[in-house]
Amino acid sequence: MDLLSKKARGIRPYTAGEQLRDRKYIKLNTNENPYPPSPRVREALAAFDAGELRLYPRPDADLLRQAIAEKEGVSPENIFCGNGSDEVLALSFPAFFDPDGAGACFADLTYSFYEVFAAFFGIPVKMVPLRADFTFDLEKMRAVPCRGYYIANPNAPTGVGIGRAEMERFVESVPDKIVIFDEAYMDFFGESCALLALRHPNVLVVKTFSKSYSLAGIRCGYAVGCEALIAGLRRMKDCFNSYPVDAVAQAVCTAAVGDTAYYADATAKVVSERVRLQAALRGMGFTVPESRSNFLFAGRGRRGGGEIYRALKEGGVLVRFWDKPVLSDFVRITVGTPAQNDVLLEQLHRLS
Repeated sequence: MDLLSKKARGIRPYTAGEQLRDRKYIKLNTNENPYPPSPRVREALAAFDAGELRLYPRPDADLLRQAIAEKEGVSPENIFCGNGSDEVLALSFPAFFDPDGAGACFADLTYSFYEVFAAFFGIPVKMVPLRADFTFDLEKMRAVPCRGYYIANPNAPTGVGIGRAEMERFVESVPDKIVIFDEAYMDFFGESCALLALRHPNVLVVKTFSKSYSLAGIRCGYAVGCEALIAGLRRMKDCFNSYPVDAVAQAVCTAAVGDTAYYADATAKVVSERVRLQAALRGMGFTVPESRSNFLFAGRGRRGGGEIYRALKEGGVLVRFWDKPVLSDFVRITVGTPAQNDVLLEQLHRLS
């Protein structure tokens, strides 16, 4: 007897990157930060009173929202916190789109969770192909009849970024549509659209603590938007879980937000290695779009993406591979420490 719903039987879930434990790997497949979080995080964990865990956390993460608001230059009323940016993005689908409406528009090669969320909530989808150089075709997106847009900037898995000025022109050209910017990797680019949310009521910017803050294990993300959009997210949140951000996560992330100097230094290290690694890969004959993130999209060298992925895995280096059209020619490589990147390059030289 099959007790599953039609949705549970038929939906195609998101596939996360491998988290293998069978041996020790250099893990360059899930875009985790190679550097540890701020020392203030350890201090916050040490100071946390475990006795407080008998109580529910603050349902709207008030103190964390205040810290984020100060960092982003907005008011706490402009901030929504969730259990990772994935949850924030998921809640945005029922908050701003209707199953019988015009639907959501996004690129054909972008964060694949958008398509999963849309299917889960029954939201129509319209995809616009990236250009041959993997850049967004904003003119084609603008022409698509839809309720709004999801734009990963920098994009995943390509790493390509769009400057703030160009993004604001796009926002101004679609005043009656919501534009949701997924800025998971924005700190490695520095062109955030967060302040556009104060000038444009149709802008929502979603960020995460997983990447530049080195807190992928804590699960916390947030959105910046006008009060009406934030209220919509809050209504959806309270239909699923009134307490999505636990007390430990709130304490840790509040501490992390305040250490701007530490994270500026760590981000600069990643960017420096990104430049070095990109040049080395291109020197080996790889096609590598100009990345603004903490990873590189590399392929079309002498070997296909699948062969490179398997050979690196055998050599103890994990990268991300998708066996799908266009993507199968490439692997996505997280920027590691200089030592990790040296091992990667050594393995790749052996394949040439």
